Amino acid sequence: MKNNPSPNRLESASILTQMVDRLPLSDTHFRRISQLIYQRAGIVLTDHKREMVYNRLVRRLRTLGLNDFGQYLALLEADVNSPEWQAFVNSLTTNLTAFFREAHHFPILAEHARSRPNGYTVWSTAASTGEEPYSLAITLAEVLGNRVSGCQVWASDIDTQVLEKATAGIYRQEELRTLSPQQLQKFFLRGTGPHSGLVRVRPELAAMAHFQQLNLLAPTWDVPAPFDAIFCRNIMIYFDKETQGRILRRFVPMLKPGGLLFASHSENFSQISREFYWRGQTVYGLAKER
Repeated sequence: MKNNPSPNRLESASILTQMVDRLPLSDTHFRRISQLIYQRAGIVLTDHKREMVYNRLVRRLRTLGLNDFGQYLALLEADVNSPEWQAFVNSLTTNLTAFFREAHHFPILAEHARSRPNGYTVWSTAASTGEEPYSLAITLAEVLGNRVSGCQVWASDIDTQVLEKATAGIYRQEELRTLSPQQLQKFFLRGTGPHSGLVRVRPELAAMAHFQQLNLLAPTWDVPAPFDAIFCRNIMIYFDKETQGRILRRFVPMLKPGGLLFASHSENFSQISREFYWRGQTVYGLAKER
């Protein structure tokens, strides 16, 4: 009778296979990857991100049938308009998000929207898979009621893959654990049969959100400014100070008088730009309006 290999032997064999199959990522290639993603998306990659870069990009190499990072870089640089550039950016962007993340911001948004009678527009600059813009839309729908027809949530992201999920508006039910039962019932449709455990954003809520691909480093932003509020949360941390300051200065004419700029708890815009002052709870206003 033939003995089956033990779990330890299987694990050792798997590790050995990974070691044999692992493609070398030289210092030169890592530096060039870091330069290219900085030029394209403003993202700063430090040395401690090297393993993350390898794990994400090696999938692209496997997909393309390449066995060398130098070949991949040559492919990118051979055509500045190659669709592979978008796949490159998609691979190296980080998309950590959740419904009503940093929950203290949404009552502030609700009060601000309530005080502005002529409709309300808000821009989610890092929409990711849609949790933030739909949270904004839910907040506006709840606070404005019949007045919500004059509201729009403009949502953008550099990553085209996450925008596909955002546009579809389909989530696992456990991803909505921060919502109340009333919100789940009012704003989402529950899946049945093979779709059990999934929910879809109701058409009325989906109609409030407009998704588009946008690079904050692009020379122009094709968005319907000015806005009553801009959410720029958990994105500036990937940029250097020079890029942060440049983007913040471009936000100034994008806000209506009295408009608000929302940051994450790990970001301090008043230390980067004189155009904004801290109002508290990581919310900023235009300094010239003080």
